[in-house]
Amino acid sequence: MESTKGPQGPQPCPMLLFMLLFLFLNSRMLHAENQELELLLSFKSSLNDPSKYLSNWNTSATFCNWLGITCTNSSRISGIELSGKNISGKISSLIFHFPYIQTIDLSSNQLSGKLPDDIFLSSSLRYLNLSNNNFTGPIPSGSIPLLETIDLSNNMLSGKIPQEIGSFFSLKFLDLGGNALVGKIPPSITKLTSLKVFTLASNQLVGQIPHELGQMRSLKLIYLGYNNLSGEIPTEIGQLISLNHLDLVYNNLIGQIPSSLGNLTDLQYLFLYQNKFTGPIPKSIFGLTKLISLDLSDNFLSGEIPELIIQLKNLEILHLFSNHFTGKIPVALSSLPRLQVLQLWSNKLSGEIPKDLGKHNNLTVLDLSTNSLSGRIPEGLCSSGNLFKLILFSNSLEGEIPKSLSACKSMRRIRLQDNSLSGELSSEFTKLPLVYFLDISANKLLGRIDSRKWEMPSLQMLSLARNSFFGDLPDSFGSDNLENLDLSHNQFSGAIPNKFGSLSELMQLNLSKNKLSGEIPDELSSCEKLVSLDLSQNKLSGQIPASFAEMPVLGQLDLSYNELSGEVPANLGKEESLVQVNISHNHFHGSLPSTGAFLAINASAVAGNDLCGGDKTSGLPPCRRVKSPLWWFYVACSLGALVLLALVASGFVFIRGKRNSELKRVENEDGTWELLLFNSKVSRSIAIEDVIMSLKEENVISRGKEGAAYKGKSITNDMQFILKKTNDVNSIPPSEVAELGKLQHPNIVKLFGLCRSNKGAYVVHEYIDGKQLSEVLRNLRWERRQQIAIGIAKALRFLHCYCSPRVLVGYLSPGKIIVDGKYEPHLIVSLPGSLCIDNTKCFISSAYVAPETRETKDISEKSDMYGFGLVLIELLTGKGPADAEFGVHESIVKWARYCYSDCHLDMWIDPMIRSNASINENEMVEAMNLALQCTATEPTARPCANEVSKTLESASKTSSCVLGLKFSSLL
Repeated sequence: MESTKGPQGPQPCPMLLFMLLFLFLNSRMLHAENQELELLLSFKSSLNDPSKYLSNWNTSATFCNWLGITCTNSSRISGIELSGKNISGKISSLIFHFPYIQTIDLSSNQLSGKLPDDIFLSSSLRYLNLSNNNFTGPIPSGSIPLLETIDLSNNMLSGKIPQEIGSFFSLKFLDLGGNALVGKIPPSITKLTSLKVFTLASNQLVGQIPHELGQMRSLKLIYLGYNNLSGEIPTEIGQLISLNHLDLVYNNLIGQIPSSLGNLTDLQYLFLYQNKFTGPIPKSIFGLTKLISLDLSDNFLSGEIPELIIQLKNLEILHLFSNHFTGKIPVALSSLPRLQVLQLWSNKLSGEIPKDLGKHNNLTVLDLSTNSLSGRIPEGLCSSGNLFKLILFSNSLEGEIPKSLSACKSMRRIRLQDNSLSGELSSEFTKLPLVYFLDISANKLLGRIDSRKWEMPSLQMLSLARNSFFGDLPDSFGSDNLENLDLSHNQFSGAIPNKFGSLSELMQLNLSKNKLSGEIPDELSSCEKLVSLDLSQNKLSGQIPASFAEMPVLGQLDLSYNELSGEVPANLGKEESLVQVNISHNHFHGSLPSTGAFLAINASAVAGNDLCGGDKTSGLPPCRRVKSPLWWFYVACSLGALVLLALVASGFVFIRGKRNSELKRVENEDGTWELLLFNSKVSRSIAIEDVIMSLKEENVISRGKEGAAYKGKSITNDMQFILKKTNDVNSIPPSEVAELGKLQHPNIVKLFGLCRSNKGAYVVHEYIDGKQLSEVLRNLRWERRQQIAIGIAKALRFLHCYCSPRVLVGYLSPGKIIVDGKYEPHLIVSLPGSLCIDNTKCFISSAYVAPETRETKDISEKSDMYGFGLVLIELLTGKGPADAEFGVHESIVKWARYCYSDCHLDMWIDPMIRSNASINENEMVEAMNLALQCTATEPTARPCANEVSKTLESASKTSSCVLGLKFSSLL
């Protein structure tokens, strides 16, 4: 058969097919790149970028070269990392739509709003970090099986933890701490068997710790502190043999500490403080030989601390304070070579301090105060050369202060008061260069202190009170920084040194109950910061220096029980700061000054002299006048002056009694207006017409719950003032308001007066050219914030310690603090009684109210300190309890305590001052420690304003904090 071939068609060209395929794939890649470019630009448009970090996010360069963007080899976006770039705004869901994205890190910014519902959309995502922002609302549901890291910590997220959390099977790191999450820990979370780091701390979680936690065998770190968890610690936690860090602090956990924790042989950090644990420490705990830090403080633990503690050779920090431990301090502690911090205060320990303590340790902090310890202070406490804090007060220690402590040049804070120490001070003990706080009062110490040289350049507080020191007083203590000097209750004699007048920082001087003689040196009036001066119960003679009348902030003056004579200076007390005077039992004669301090003085404060005058409260007879040819002229002038004064005074009678209609009282179409001013200069400047003209909408500078605040100006001399609406003042005693009008302190806004009309009542305040702290806080650098904290503390110290009766703020918030152009704070003090709108509403809605005040409506010095602590937390973190997303006000305190216990400064410090952290880290940590003491749940545990002020000022001058440690000892 013959074969034939028909005609053949065109054959496809392989090269052409390749080119077509290339063009197709390339077009798809270009389309994908354009899509990702559009997503990025859209994401950028939703953000505020004040620092211009995203300035190169434009089409002039490929997005793979943009700041914070990483790409795969095929130019697809795999990572967006913009941590700490100060960006704000609401996060767009578009960022979670990148198909190849593996890393998203937007931590430590100012992003806000709710988290997008599709946050868990991208199946390629491996790392998600949105921590340290201001996100609100619930955590969205979802699941990414391959996701390994979720960090949503330190936001304002609320609601319950989603049950779906258990479907993130590959998760190794989960941090939801520092939010306002509620409800119980979902049991599904125990399905995360690959999880290594588990943090739910500082939320509002309740219920028990799931027993199934023992199934999560990969866990290395557990942080569940600062919640409201209850019940006992599950024994199953003892199965987590890889665990390195266990933190269950600040909960309501009860029962005994399970002995199964002794199975956690890799454990280095065990924190169980601030719970309600009872019983002894399980012996198995002392088999955890890798422990570095053990903190079981603030519980109800009892029994003895066993000598088995010798096995903890790696231990650096031991906190067992505020429990019910009995028995002796174990000698074994002396053999722990790495021990740095030992705090056993406020227990029932007895016996002697181990004699070798410190010789083989590396001690930096030792606090054994408030126990029943006896015997001598060991010689070797400072053998490490690093001891800077020695607190042994309120025991029964005896013997001399060891000479070895005199060579401890690292020492900064020494408190040995309320013991039975005896002997003389060694010559070297008064030459410690770094000591800023030295209290050895209430002992049996004796000897002369003027025969040695004092070289303590850092000294700010010195108390030698209630001992048996004698001889002359030294001319100097070797410090220009001395603020508080208490040498009372001794046997000092001789004259008060003139050189005390060179102590320019001195605020409190107490030399009472000694045998001092001679005249009071005029040079003391050079101490312009002196607030309290007590020279009572000595043998001083001569007159009161006339220059005392010029001391600008002197608030308390006690010269009683001396041999002083002459007349009391007529202008003593002209400075309105002087509120408490006692000159009783001297040899004064003549008339009592008519200045403010003596107007209503108590009879006991002037008794035992030959004085006359004063009002009925003084108990003194009226003064007799010697007749002379000009006697009738003086009488006529005096009567005329009295009549004039009576007319003026009648015009200032406010609220009660009959009023003179010609002075500070006006009738118009709105009814009757009455104005009471407390300062003569102000009275000459501000008229009722000025007040009425100021109450216009264009003068409103702020609005509060009670009403608006107006800025006013005097027509006479342009004096500016503030009018703030307040509650009806009928129930407020005029005498109490008048006392507030006398307050003179650079950090307190002056109260000029009160104004009342049919429309309501107004407080007239000094005008400060500045802004509320809440308005400026976020833009302030660390030094400014520190300056503000110190200023507020000084104001509180003045109100609480130097005013008689003391003055309470009521509640302290950033809205009550005005910051002027020099960054000095000025505190607005509320009127007494004006904090309550009626019998039931006493500022309960304020987030700055102390918990006990919220329950009882009673305010105290301790409730003021709670508010100060919250303000200090806000200065440090930028977060405030007034933010609605925090829920109840305690959440920020719990969050702050959690952050501080971990000591990751970068995690809680305000991003705006994070750049200062490397330089000022010690001061920031010290300030947070103080803030947490101020916000202690138990009011009696909070420090007083005087201690707070000194601590802040000390921290600003010298760092006294060991980094990474938790200092819980009360100041």
